[in-house]
Amino acid sequence: MWVPAGVNIANRSMFATELKGDAVTEHIMTDQATPPRASFRSFQESTQDDWMLIMKQRGELEASLASRILEQFEHLRDDYGGFPVDRLEHSLQTATRAERDGRNDEYVLCALLHDLGDPLTPYNHPDVGAAILKPFVSEANHWMVEHHGIFQGYYFWHHLGMDRNTRDRYADSPHYALTEEFCSEYDSPAFDPGYDSNPLGHYEALIRQFFGTNPWTGRTVDNSDA
Repeated sequence: MWVPAGVNIANRSMFATELKGDAVTEHIMTDQATPPRASFRSFQESTQDDWMLIMKQRGELEASLASRILEQFEHLRDDYGGFPVDRLEHSLQTATRAERDGRNDEYVLCALLHDLGDPLTPYNHPDVGAAILKPFVSEANHWMVEHHGIFQGYYFWHHLGMDRNTRDRYADSPHYALTEEFCSEYDSPAFDPGYDSNPLGHYEALIRQFFGTNPWTGRTVDNSDA
């Protein structure tokens, strides 16, 4: 059966065949109509009805957040970049060390996501993890993730001709000690190929718990939410 270029048959309900003369024409039949869309060309033209339509469909976007985050971890798999372990193992190992040390779920989640932005933003990767986590975690844990790159630099920047004490510019921050501890106890040691880390599946429920909740309302998100 011929499948049109760019079409993933797994995402289609049916391919139907029609006979037209001597030619065989195949077309896609989907199991639901395309959702309605707003018709404006700029926000200045938008109406309240447009925004009601958009917000009605926002639930699906929010409900799929946890799944999209889980997908991002696959970009870390087999990405070694010269390190002793791949980026996925480093993330899992950081989270596992924190969990086994008795840290709470929010802290473990931060440990898990702290380097999620590595492949996408190698020049400022801490900002990505911090931005994803910001609505869901405390100010202290957000600050920790956002600044962990500078604090981690204490352990290797001097090998690259950089100032390892750059972190000290934040010495007056109330979150300095928290971030220093995160890097020394969990992030920095998490490159051990022989460490028995938890698999990603171990943390799926945690990811779905946090990112399956609207941080503003506290409600569990589903496709009906706007």
